[in-house]
Amino acid sequence: MIGLLCYVLAVLASPFKSKLRLEAENAVLRHQLMVLRRKLHGRVRLTNNDRWFFIQLYRWVPSILQVLTIIRPETLVRWHRAGFRCYWRWKSRPQGGRPRIDTELRVLIRRMSMENPLWGAPRIHGELLNQESVQYSRRIMLASA
Repeated sequence: MIGLLCYVLAVLASPFKSKLRLEAENAVLRHQLMVLRRKLHGRVRLTNNDRWFFIQLYRWVPSILQVLTIIRPETLVRWHRAGFRCYWRWKSRPQGGRPRIDTELRVLIRRMSMENPLWGAPRIHGELLNQESVQYSRRIMLASA
């Protein structure tokens, strides 16, 4: 009797709901039926696509929590929050960037700038490239000997 009364009240209230909300509720109910038909034995197994579908509908129409029957509304909200955390963790990951300079090279650059105060960054860079090429040619000479 109470179920019938709830049904009658739902039918009377349905014209006042927005069309988008009704379509979302229908989509959730149909998807739940598809999941239940897919069930073999015991517990309902939801795929990641099922979870994604419910979460997307929840994002667009939060009132679908009222018609969910095969999962608890708290579970859906938990999935949504976990996805949100995962997204922002991915979004705020380190992007790489410039490689770190060795401490020995940093000390050498400081020493060169202190010993030669009139040299700017381009001159120090050129000297470092010169030293590197000299060291490289020494390695080649030693390797060939």
